[in-house]
Amino acid sequence: MHSKENTKESLTYAAAGVDIDAGNKAVELMKDSVKATYRPEVLGDLGGFGGLFSLMNSSVKNPVLVSGTDGVGTKLRLAIMMDKHDTVGQDCVAMSINDILVQGAEPLFFLDYIAVGKLNPEQVASIVKGVAQACSESGCALLGGETAEMAGFYGDGDYDLAGFGVGLADREKLITGETIKEGDVLIGLPSTGVHSNGFSLVRKIVFDRMKMKLTDYVEELGMSIGECLLTPTRLYPRPCLPVIREFDVKGMVHITGGGFYENIPRALPEHMGAEVNGAAWTIPPVFRLLQEWGNVDWTEMYRTFNMGIGMVLIVSSDEADRITARLNAQNETVYHIGHVTEGTHEVVIKGGVFDA
Repeated sequence: MHSKENTKESLTYAAAGVDIDAGNKAVELMKDSVKATYRPEVLGDLGGFGGLFSLMNSSVKNPVLVSGTDGVGTKLRLAIMMDKHDTVGQDCVAMSINDILVQGAEPLFFLDYIAVGKLNPEQVASIVKGVAQACSESGCALLGGETAEMAGFYGDGDYDLAGFGVGLADREKLITGETIKEGDVLIGLPSTGVHSNGFSLVRKIVFDRMKMKLTDYVEELGMSIGECLLTPTRLYPRPCLPVIREFDVKGMVHITGGGFYENIPRALPEHMGAEVNGAAWTIPPVFRLLQEWGNVDWTEMYRTFNMGIGMVLIVSSDEADRITARLNAQNETVYHIGHVTEGTHEVVIKGGVFDA
């Protein structure tokens, strides 16, 4: 039986591990960063139950909303180990926004979700500042988000970070890949490094096989291995949106998990494949080191990582040079990395490390 007398202390939410005051402080610390991303279409202010975004003044004739969601993944473990949280926000934004972009959509707004074991306002504000800066660079508003303090669920210092983006495209101008034909050119834009996929393999190579510390300096990289691996995923809207608007870009590929072999076919019609010239660009040192340290088969490398190419545009051979010139005018490095083939729905890589 329960005693009618209760001499025990009165429990609170804070005693259970959730600090509402810390949450309020985090919101206050991130407020300026978030507001700096607002576009004219944003209605209301920070703190509402839902973010409001008006499409009334859109000039798009047949508007289609394009959405994408993703997380940073196990790359977060490196950020936690290094106690450096100001770059993973860009990874979070890029993984969704780049996926929206390949459909031909302009990013409109983004929402983030941060789950923590114990809320550290400064840490959360640093994460959100990275998210906000990436949103500003991509031209989209950070419309809202959620910080969930989940005591007893995540360990001290641990957190997860995910996001959700929405873009706008004209239905008649959606990039669907339907018109891709044999001979079309694959234009590759450089990545900034490993980006945000393959980190389970990266961690196995770096920590388990090589027994390295993230602070270990690597001469070939010109920095510590931790600094290199935390380099954030590149954002592609700024260089790509003008090209999408001016030219007939038939298909686009965001090279993430699955690398070349899995991602390129997603943009191709069923009866089309692609041949990639592995010698068309220089593989960045980090990938060569990971391959050597882990004794990873090169096919596995191209199936797991971006290998230095983060975005691919599939265009007509007649327009390839003009599109290249347009990108070059934006100080963009461009590689013609291959062409579309007729036949099986597969990618074949020749040249470079695949030379006999």
